[in-house]
Amino acid sequence: MNFSRRSVLQGLGAAAWAIPSPLAWPKPSAGERIMVIDCHGHYTTAPRELETFRQDQIAGLKDPSRAPPSASLHISDEEIRESLQLQLKFQRERGTDLTIFSPRAAGMGHHIGDAAVSLAWSQVCNDLIHRCCTLYPVNFVGVCQLPQSPGVPPAKCVAELERCVKSLGFVGCNLNPDPSGGHWIDPPLTDRWWYPLYEKLCELDVPAMIHVSASDNPNFHATGAHYLNADTTAFMQFLTSDLFKEFPNLRFVIPHGGGAVPYHWGRYRGLAQDMKRPPLAELLLHNVFFDTCVYHLPGIELLLKVVPADNILFASEMVGAVRGIDPETGHYFDDTKRYIDAVAWLGEEDKRKIFSENARKVYGLDRRAAPAGPR
Repeated sequence: MNFSRRSVLQGLGAAAWAIPSPLAWPKPSAGERIMVIDCHGHYTTAPRELETFRQDQIAGLKDPSRAPPSASLHISDEEIRESLQLQLKFQRERGTDLTIFSPRAAGMGHHIGDAAVSLAWSQVCNDLIHRCCTLYPVNFVGVCQLPQSPGVPPAKCVAELERCVKSLGFVGCNLNPDPSGGHWIDPPLTDRWWYPLYEKLCELDVPAMIHVSASDNPNFHATGAHYLNADTTAFMQFLTSDLFKEFPNLRFVIPHGGGAVPYHWGRYRGLAQDMKRPPLAELLLHNVFFDTCVYHLPGIELLLKVVPADNILFASEMVGAVRGIDPETGHYFDDTKRYIDAVAWLGEEDKRKIFSENARKVYGLDRRAAPAGPR
């Protein structure tokens, strides 16, 4: 099937505004190749000018004369195209049709500076993602970085979230449960502190991926510990609360295969039982989803055996946390589609859910239309 903007469906969404992008993707007919949507991609190959801008911004915290205005960042369309070639190459080679694309997670750096610095940095990064999606509208669709800052109410992020969804056509956000970078000084995700942001997510009908940024705590390696700690912590916070009674339409994606959750599914079932909580399927699985950023076949098999297929979204995080080739297989660690394809007992209907249908549902891709244009 030719997934082109010319074959876009004019779906109707819950929101009343016209969204300039992304696409309302056509669903393949029975017997056609399953469309592959990667729900977890970061712009880790951005032009070096972006990092230079960030370093000048950080230097400006000590010497305000060095703080660069946002308008001083100049990156051409050609530089963006060149920076995306590795992403596009991997898409072609691995069989990915669409990547849900966001700023580099470790680069969000919410623990650096104050709320004003975070807002300026988030807007720069989000605008750059929008330009990527505009240049390659069939390959990428945007998810935004929120301008979080330790101790600052999440309500302050609502305006940027709304701008990104309404004006830039983004389909969700990355939500950092620990803007302090490993010190966990803000209330848990189930606290009313977060409710204004959740209200806006529900109003806009978009999900949040739970995703921390870089670690500011030497006890926690960023991608090897801090990320997985946060994924596991978020799940346990949800388990102990009635958040989804308050927000029945709120949707969260827990990345990196859910951290430790699938491996300890029995522990969490038992804890819920001991706490007189409902079964996990009733309590959480209408609202909480997991991605497949798990970098070995046994881990993927465990995820698929433990978590229902309705709650798993395909993802690779490329080009991201692990970039090398596995010497045991001869393939890239983050080529996660290869692992799923190797699971012989996984049925075609479950594959279709994991590779595309669940992402359509969670991110509302069938409810958002865009003008036609070439791939």
